[in-house]
Amino acid sequence: MGIAKITRNYQITLPKDIRRIISVKEGDEIMFIVDGDKVNFMKAKDDIIKRTAGIWKDMKETGTEYQRRIRKGWSKRIKKQYATR
Repeated sequence: MGIAKITRNYQITLPKDIRRIISVKEGDEIMFIVDGDKVNFMKAKDDIIKRTAGIWKDMKETGTEYQRRIRKGWSKRIKKQYATR
């Protein structure tokens, strides 16, 4: 386990033992995962980022259309839920 100090620019240097454990080198990207009041991080994999970036390219609807459709379903469920009370 290592300890790092936050600089005035809010940057940290990963301790050598941590860099070795997660196999990072200069130029690698780190992904942060927030879980309540804890923050975990891991080395980001290029293939995951590339796949995610193009996720909507073969979809019939845009991201905005998808979001509207999902929200419409939520409002229908909420109306149903309150109607049964």
